[in-house]
Amino acid sequence: MIVDLPDTTTSQISKSLVKIREEGGAVALGRVLTLIIAAKPGTEEEAIEAANDASREHPMRVIVIATEPGAEARLDAEIRVGGDAGASEVIILHAVGDAATDEQSLVMGLLLPDAPVVTWWPGAAPEVPGASPLGRIAHRRITDASAQPDPQGALGRLADSYLPGDTDFAWTRLTLWRAQLAAVLDQPPYEPVTAVQVAGSADSPSTTLLAAWLHDTLGAETEYELTHRPDSHGIHGVSLVRPSGTVDLIRSVTNVATLTQPNQPTHDLALPRRNLRDCLADELRRLDPDELYGEVITTALADLGAPTTITTGALA
Repeated sequence: MIVDLPDTTTSQISKSLVKIREEGGAVALGRVLTLIIAAKPGTEEEAIEAANDASREHPMRVIVIATEPGAEARLDAEIRVGGDAGASEVIILHAVGDAATDEQSLVMGLLLPDAPVVTWWPGAAPEVPGASPLGRIAHRRITDASAQPDPQGALGRLADSYLPGDTDFAWTRLTLWRAQLAAVLDQPPYEPVTAVQVAGSADSPSTTLLAAWLHDTLGAETEYELTHRPDSHGIHGVSLVRPSGTVDLIRSVTNVATLTQPNQPTHDLALPRRNLRDCLADELRRLDPDELYGEVITTALADLGAPTTITTGALA
């Protein structure tokens, strides 16, 4: 069910939600959180689709707020429930002019009572997410450095503005890589790693965070290359140097990585790039601060040093 509410108010939106529940049987019982999506007008649908998919694991109320300047103050809304909203209620707010100046007031009356709040900026994020109007009311704040005009530069801004509760999809996309590398190092021979090499695309902040995490965790000399390859994105591969030889985990084919170890057969492993739905569902599984991310973004990243940026090439 989709209900359009042109030129409305938050009070009228709340009354419409109550009416929909009473007449259609849709209820908010079982909703575990409120997800606020701050999106640019015209870009909302991809984020809504990811939220609807994630809601099957995390039933929630989704409030999408899109603002733009204008001479006339106006608030248009749309409510989606049932099959049009997965296992969530979706409230889309399109605010123009003076109606867009106070985002916090627009959403406060629509939050689920006594439920955690998560704010997600799928595109451009505030300079200090935790101090922004929508960030101050959130338990968790999700940004995406890869969606910024300068993905690598965005990491530095995230480090400077970090507050407990912040996280970024550039970190979430590392979950499978971190798990696979940890599994390799948890097997014999139990030797120290003496050097680390990481390679990835220049538009991949995840590559930089992976290098920072490995450098911090292993305490080994770490080099990382950021390459400009129009045919490839994301992380390309990792090499871990140990006394008995080098462990290579290289993703030269989309969604598949090759693991090569001394005196071991070569294995092909599923290592797909995580989509928005997977990243969002992963982040919604925990509503407490991600302390490891905080350590990596604020401390390990500063200790990493500068990358080697080249035009073409792969992991040495």
